[in-house]
Amino acid sequence: MRIIGGKFKGQKLEFLKNPATRPLKDLVKENIFNILEHSKKIKVKINESNVLDFYSGIGSFGLECLSRGAKRITFVEYDNSAVKILRLNLSKISSNNKAFVFNQKTQTALNDFKTEKFDIFFLDPPFKNKEFLIDLKLIKKKKLFKKNHIVVLHREKKTADELKNILEIFEEKIYGRSKIIFGKFI
Repeated sequence: MRIIGGKFKGQKLEFLKNPATRPLKDLVKENIFNILEHSKKIKVKINESNVLDFYSGIGSFGLECLSRGAKRITFVEYDNSAVKILRLNLSKISSNNKAFVFNQKTQTALNDFKTEKFDIFFLDPPFKNKEFLIDLKLIKKKKLFKKNHIVVLHREKKTADELKNILEIFEEKIYGRSKIIFGKFI
């Protein structure tokens, strides 16, 4: 597991070896960033963006954004072991001043966000988790997004989540067991 692009390209990342976490595979991550950087449907640039990495685990997505020039990353992860590794990975790239780690449940963190607005949302909940739908509804209700924003959702390819009243989906990609959904709040 490594950072695949930007300033810290090639930096190896520490990761957890337990069944509770599912690291974002390099191939999937590379395809996500290719779409973020080259799709004409996406009006958000990673460089200088404010990113919310939800269910962040060891922070692979957010760390990649930092490497590519993101202004600020907010990581939200409840698992203490994953947060410990996330902090270790942040120290390896010396980007603690651009990163904010919330070691709490997602809805608790969302209730703490008062005026924050994000450009990029990345949600990577456990595949069986459906609570992320509550998170999406709360983000939408609190209007935590900028006019031009993107939501990237990592789900299991067989999952059929009810997103139609929350997100306008404009692209879905399947990579092995993973389904990546790109959309924006409606």
